[in-house]
Amino acid sequence: MYETILFEKAQGVADVALNRPKKLNAFDATMHEELYAALDDAAADDGVRCVVLRGEGRGFSAGADLAGIIEGSDGDPDLGEYLRRTYSRLVRRIVSMEKPIVASLHGPVYGAGVGISLACDMRIAARSAKFSVAFIKIGLMPDAGVSFFLPRVVGLGRALEMSLLGDPVEADEALRIGLVNRVVPDERLAEVTAALASRLASMPTAAIGRTKQALYASFEESLDAMLEREAEGQTFCGFTDDHREGVAAFFEKREARFTGS
Repeated sequence: MYETILFEKAQGVADVALNRPKKLNAFDATMHEELYAALDDAAADDGVRCVVLRGEGRGFSAGADLAGIIEGSDGDPDLGEYLRRTYSRLVRRIVSMEKPIVASLHGPVYGAGVGISLACDMRIAARSAKFSVAFIKIGLMPDAGVSFFLPRVVGLGRALEMSLLGDPVEADEALRIGLVNRVVPDERLAEVTAALASRLASMPTAAIGRTKQALYASFEESLDAMLEREAEGQTFCGFTDDHREGVAAFFEKREARFTGS
């Protein structure tokens, strides 16, 4: 069905893998379309309650397939129009999904690959992971959401350093500055990712979706607006089966069995 990604669904988790290993999973037009379609599929499937995004081969992603962009243009390509059709659309799809998305990262995470990983809700890195906001090295500014996410995640000072110098950040340093949530040995990356995805898939999915919406909105809205957003969100969550189950489990002193409804 897909040429550039792998897509499987099992036990409430959609596993999506970038699959152009010979190109270090660099994004071409087909990968953009296929990843967007897979995320749409996962978003619409009530049986999916968590998404894992990872890369096949020796790394997560080298970012954009520059050769493909140049070959597909007549003269100098309009990179702004390219972004509007590709990364901007994809990042919005990731952020707007009302289900948790975990990025499972190993090897090179470069350029737009950093932006895609930052758009995900949580990031687990293998010790081999290496992050580089490398746009400056080809005379470009950060894109794929990096300019939005990076200063919010690691702070303005470190975001400027990473963006202006383009130096790689190793996994342990990425953990120290908050770029990733966890670092694990390479041989345990799949296991730890699966455990986290399973845990998220067993949680109240509707509440997770409203939580994501509120936290992103908090950067742009006033306190009054956020208080009203909380009230509206709790009205919605308060009528879900998962809330009823959570309250029942609390009073019965047992683990809640959430169904995502």
